[in-house]
Amino acid sequence: MRYHNVTPISREQALTAFASNKVETICDALIRITYHDPDWRSVQEQCVRLAEFPDVDVRGLAATCLGHLARIHRRLNIEEVLPMLQSLRNDPDVAPRVLDALDDIRMFMGIDLSKETKVDHFSSH
Repeated sequence: MRYHNVTPISREQALTAFASNKVETICDALIRITYHDPDWRSVQEQCVRLAEFPDVDVRGLAATCLGHLARIHRRLNIEEVLPMLQSLRNDPDVAPRVLDALDDIRMFMGIDLSKETKVDHFSSH
């Protein structure tokens, strides 16, 4: 994957990109909305949806972007995100990226995920 300056994209442009089913287009749009869309809930929704995408790069980036959301906004709906990340941990192709995202959530949201067997933490500040 090539690194470049992450420029803003409108939500409408991102949704069009997601509908394209083109891996590079989807990944580009996802990282751009993650960095620039102020509506973290909307971005989280796309990450959760794209975590089920057939391509490993998209699934891995969806996990990574959840970590970015934790870092940038310090907010996630843990009830929704944690089960998805735990499921992705079983995918050896994306497990390292999931672990990185979980570390970011721990670090930037101050959540002890080792005690999160029954998830009842919701940060929406």
